[in-house]
Amino acid sequence: MAPSVTHVSGTVVGDVEVRFTQNGIAVCRFRLTETPTQWDTAAQKWRDLDPIPYICTAWRDLASNAAESLVEGVNVLAKGRTTAIKDGSIYLSVDDLGISLRRRIAYTETSLPSPIAARPVTAPPPPQPVTVSLEPGRPGSPPAWWQERQASHWH
Repeated sequence: MAPSVTHVSGTVVGDVEVRFTQNGIAVCRFRLTETPTQWDTAAQKWRDLDPIPYICTAWRDLASNAAESLVEGVNVLAKGRTTAIKDGSIYLSVDDLGISLRRRIAYTETSLPSPIAARPVTAPPPPQPVTVSLEPGRPGSPPAWWQERQASHWH
């Protein structure tokens, strides 16, 4: 019988450990806790059920990327195969892993914001008053025809 594939949405608990086999293959291990919720009709609100602990193992590039990306408290989405259930934990061999965007923003290497985005936002300087010279021919002064019309009280 083939192991069952499952999808888990949970929170990383503790540090991510990464090790290498004698052949140089990366293996990482981390703990994950999923807290299912249930609608309580009497109280008319959602309530948390008992948390489900997972011990996750990832291999190769996924292991290296997980070790670089995951920290305690990050919500993740994991797809994997259940390999064992013992000592009150479910052991999961992870095939794919992603950061949950429900509570945070995640950037990829290709979508990193520019350094300009990290600068604090400051208000633009106030506009300087414009002085208009009424002498014909000077830069910033109205054209001669405008002054003639204005002199004749045209608006």
